[in-house]
Amino acid sequence: MSVAHPAFARDRRAARQERCELCGTPVAARHCHVVDTGRRGLLCACRACFLLFTRCPAGDARYRAVPERYLWDPRRPMACLDWCGLGIPARFAFFVHCGTRVTAFQPGPAGAAETPLPPGLWAELAAAHPLLATAEPDVEAIVFRGGEHGTDCFLVPIDVCYRLAGVVRRYWTGCDGGPEMHERVGELFAEIEQRVRPLL
Repeated sequence: MSVAHPAFARDRRAARQERCELCGTPVAARHCHVVDTGRRGLLCACRACFLLFTRCPAGDARYRAVPERYLWDPRRPMACLDWCGLGIPARFAFFVHCGTRVTAFQPGPAGAAETPLPPGLWAELAAAHPLLATAEPDVEAIVFRGGEHGTDCFLVPIDVCYRLAGVVRRYWTGCDGGPEMHERVGELFAEIEQRVRPLL
């Protein structure tokens, strides 16, 4: 059963802190982020604090810097995805490796609905699509967007998913989200497409 996860329930940009949440140093409107893996939350960080946590390996530290890379795999495009098999009712979601499991998050008007994937399904997908196994746990995500010509698949920093969830929650209207929400989501995906680099 899907539930809205509180970590993705509010728009971080709308509630932006102007100071580093680790040391209190003032930060610019566009700044770095650090994941608090203990409470699965995102913290605004100054450059110094960000760099302090860049070398923390997965599982060994509570705080981990969010990488700044965007990737896609043009050699192995994702065909039409079995959304029903993933337990996702809509063709729009991001996937995060949290601890020992991969969890799907579907943005909605109440936040991001959380759906643990069936055992072994992600490993099966990753065997055919190495990009899926490239994402670092807790700090990076795989974003899927289904369409008429297949499924877009990108590796993005986890803070992009907070933005995505915030945009959907803030602008959602009606039964399907409404035209403004879809326009804003389209703008965010256009930004992702401009920043991605091919997986080597």
